[in-house]
Amino acid sequence: MTAAVAGQQVPVAAPPARTAAWRRLLRSPAGLGGAVLVALVVAAAGAALLGLTPYDPIAQHPQARLQQPSADYWFGTDQFGRDVFSRCLAGVANSLRVAVVAVFLSALVGTTAGVCAGFYGGKVRGPVLAVTNVLFAFPPLLLALTLAATFTRNWLTIAIAIAIVYVPIFVRVSRGPVLSLRETDFIKAARVLGIPTWRILLRHLLPNLAAIVIVQVTLSLSWAVLTEAALSFLGLGSPPPAPSLGSMVFDAKILAGTAWWNLAAPGAVIVVFVVGLNLLGDGLRDALDPRNGRNA
Repeated sequence: MTAAVAGQQVPVAAPPARTAAWRRLLRSPAGLGGAVLVALVVAAAGAALLGLTPYDPIAQHPQARLQQPSADYWFGTDQFGRDVFSRCLAGVANSLRVAVVAVFLSALVGTTAGVCAGFYGGKVRGPVLAVTNVLFAFPPLLLALTLAATFTRNWLTIAIAIAIVYVPIFVRVSRGPVLSLRETDFIKAARVLGIPTWRILLRHLLPNLAAIVIVQVTLSLSWAVLTEAALSFLGLGSPPPAPSLGSMVFDAKILAGTAWWNLAAPGAVIVVFVVGLNLLGDGLRDALDPRNGRNA
């Protein structure tokens, strides 16, 4: 980059890669919109975790049952007089907790297995790909249902069940680039220089995989939220009385004709959450693409 000073071209330092990526993300309508929606959802979850909800999410007030949305009850109340807005905030916190733990575990295990299978090959590749293909053979929701029904039902076992479902995705996402990276000159040079393998993996391979994994994490979070909601809808999510968006939708089915807000509120929250994560994932994919660096 250059700048004109007194009729001369003076070189100007290019912005750091991270700064340029943030600029591209904020300039992207999808990325900016997704970041705003995700920030709102995370703020709502934080408010629930800090106990800042207007009412106790599980407290029943029979005298206020099935109240329409109003200044006192922003999203109305359910058949037990519980504040739907407070329950939505608590449900977001529960869904986000499950999704974050599930994606963290799947990304950690899947990326590690994919990198090892791609870099070492041979005896490591066979077992990793065999397990990956077996897990891919099952429909994701059916596999999650089976795993969730097998173990004691709580939020951690639900998160582990979802993590197992999404491990194969991270294996394939990480293994492919590693197969190309290990044949590059700088990796070969590092091997010739006798640099330990663990250092090559940490300092050379993983940084080059970071952008791909970050985008996949964002997209997997949206899938994990939907999977957790589906499990809760089917009665295999977090046990009551803990609020869950999926169980709220299930409980509101019989009230759809008379108290529509009980169905609309948690459904809208799920849509906003998932759309925000998908938009953020699209924005990150474009922002972290090195081919877009010249447009920063």
